[in-house]
Amino acid sequence: MLKGIDPRLNPELLHVLAAMGHGDDLVICDTNFPADSVARQTVWGRPLRIDGADSATAVAAVLSLFPLDSFVDSPVSRMEVVGEPDTVTEVQREVQQAVDAAEGAPTPIASIERFAFYEAAKKAYAVLVTGELRFYGCFILKKGVIPPPAS
Repeated sequence: MLKGIDPRLNPELLHVLAAMGHGDDLVICDTNFPADSVARQTVWGRPLRIDGADSATAVAAVLSLFPLDSFVDSPVSRMEVVGEPDTVTEVQREVQQAVDAAEGAPTPIASIERFAFYEAAKKAYAVLVTGELRFYGCFILKKGVIPPPAS
């Protein structure tokens, strides 16, 4: 255990979050996502786990340490509901709230068609599997930067 760090962030996940650089993507996915086969194609090469956490809880834990990219229009993307690209599910609304809370302001979440999401996920740095059982609990977070202290 470490002070000030969410205990759900296990050592392997902390290593990956620290190793990622500006512009690298982290996939946070539900239990139905093909995490193993997709993760094999990422930089990390195997899925990470945050057991016992739903998508919003996992996003909040990650964003307690992980800066989002402020140089892009939407540093977070969600998987679209098949055939209903404008539908926002309950889990997606919960993640929107977690993102907004972490950022201290409304932060746009883009939507990506299901198969395009899979392709984008394969190019990510890593895939983090949550305990989320609801459909469409899949997101991509783009890492930003932490500016130097003001002098």
